[in-house]
Amino acid sequence: MFEEKASNGRQPSVGPMAEERPRPEVSTPIARLGELRGEEPVALSADGVDLVAFHTDTGLKVFEGRCPHQGALLGEGERNGRELVCRNHRWRFDVESGRRLGGPQCLRACPSQVRNGIVYADLRALRTAAPAASLAHTRSVQSLPGPPGLPLLGNLLSLDPSQLHRVLEGWEATYGSLFRFRLGTRDVVVVSEPALVQKVLRERPENYRRMSTFAPVFEEIGAPGVLSAEGKPWRSLRRLTMEALSHRHLKSFYPTLKGVVQRLHTRWSRAADAGREVHVTHDLQRFLVDVMTRLAFGYDVNALEGGDGGERRGEISPRQFDEVFDAVNRRLIAPFPYWRFVRLPADRKLERIIGQVFPWISRLVDAARERIAEDPGRAEQPQNFLEAMICARDDAGQPFSNEVILGNALQILAGGQDTTANTLAWAIHEICDRPDVVASLRKELDRALGDDAMPESIETAGRLVYATAIANEVMRLRPVVPSMFMEANTDVVLGDLALPKGTATWVLVRPAARDAENFADPESFRPERWLAQSDSIDAHDTSAYAPFGSGPRICPGRTLALLEMRVALAMIFRNFEIVRTSPRDIEEVLKFTMNPRDLRVRLRRRAAA
Repeated sequence: MFEEKASNGRQPSVGPMAEERPRPEVSTPIARLGELRGEEPVALSADGVDLVAFHTDTGLKVFEGRCPHQGALLGEGERNGRELVCRNHRWRFDVESGRRLGGPQCLRACPSQVRNGIVYADLRALRTAAPAASLAHTRSVQSLPGPPGLPLLGNLLSLDPSQLHRVLEGWEATYGSLFRFRLGTRDVVVVSEPALVQKVLRERPENYRRMSTFAPVFEEIGAPGVLSAEGKPWRSLRRLTMEALSHRHLKSFYPTLKGVVQRLHTRWSRAADAGREVHVTHDLQRFLVDVMTRLAFGYDVNALEGGDGGERRGEISPRQFDEVFDAVNRRLIAPFPYWRFVRLPADRKLERIIGQVFPWISRLVDAARERIAEDPGRAEQPQNFLEAMICARDDAGQPFSNEVILGNALQILAGGQDTTANTLAWAIHEICDRPDVVASLRKELDRALGDDAMPESIETAGRLVYATAIANEVMRLRPVVPSMFMEANTDVVLGDLALPKGTATWVLVRPAARDAENFADPESFRPERWLAQSDSIDAHDTSAYAPFGSGPRICPGRTLALLEMRVALAMIFRNFEIVRTSPRDIEEVLKFTMNPRDLRVRLRRRAAA
């Protein structure tokens, strides 16, 4: 679209204030012009400032890169004609002016210019220098209330890894929305106040990061990736992940997703005909393994039909993911890295599993490299996440190492299957006691699907409003990631609390979502509260609800997860009657994500509508 030199010999100017050449001393290089192709938004970062850039009819536009709503990266959004759409809560902005459509907000623009194939931008309008955090006239961490602990051990003996979320929520009910406990000799600040939670999440990665012990835990098992990365490595991996999970990619992937849902339908139909009890979480984990391996690798594990025998065939099984993340969860809250000095049976088991999983992924990487070598055109249009990782380059223009490719593949695969499988399991658990909810869902499904057993297209799935409301409500009551482990990157002030650099800052997401001030009748399962036309709900503060996180590091798989849940719920309740055979008061168990222990049901084919 642009030439490096204008016909009169002068360098061209593009974007806002094109007639005014930015002064060299304040003009910052942000990208190579060749990286900004087409009209789709591109997420960029320069000097710690997030930007979004895209071409329009009037030239190249560069705006501030974070949505003013909850700080999501606008470069991960979508173009819809003259609109830039945030992927988080669908705020829309005019691509020429940056003004929000339907609201008073306006994105700040950056004058830009191309010189020698490099795009420069004037970032002065975005550099609103935040005052240095003052630790005077604020409360100290030591002044916070919290549970009494033991010398050296602190509160370690109270922290059962499988019930960590319950322990923290119990302390929150006693000591309030801002308290502390001790992990060994280290103070941990716990936050549940929605405004403070949003502040922590929105100020990543500059002021907060995952706990510094987080990345080493993954690196030591050979699995660095987007989930554990920070700084520049995270930005590179994030771009790849978001491209793999873009709406355009998901639309072409939908027939594959539908095929795996059909596989689940067949499995459960056989169980219904045989009167066999179904272990819900196990089957849903197999279902999501099949979905994620197809999306990430273009490879069909077929865990639904092969069960856990995959590991005997040199492949992976859902049970192995469970055990890997159970071990990770234990290590994250350990007061010191004991496994570097002595290996317990659980640590030796983890090593055996990693020793099985990584060779399998390595074989897939080798096969993907061979496909690209035989068909170089795949480098321009990768067919799956693995091929995209192999073809991509980091910020220094270098290919990603095999270790990063393997680790990122494992994190995407395991994280994607575990979170969605457990959320679906909780949804089934909640719906079993609510015939009124089942009736409302089936009314929508019978109208939208006609004679089909499941949504035939991604557009049909997108119109399932009540199914989406069910997903939102179950994530409010049963968030599968009930806590997030953060750490202050620098001296910061959180509310009136001074957090010195390195302070562990843990976020709880469920207490606010179950507070009557934020959601009416908070303990009840009421999907109707999420319907736009509902006028019977009083308190409904969505800022107190963050199942996918918030800010720049909001879950990259949010769109995929909601799509999977809509389609799976549609298939299940369109075709089956479900009766829970496990206790109503089922136990919540934390294995990196929160799952229902041993949820079992019996199925019966539903009579024709």
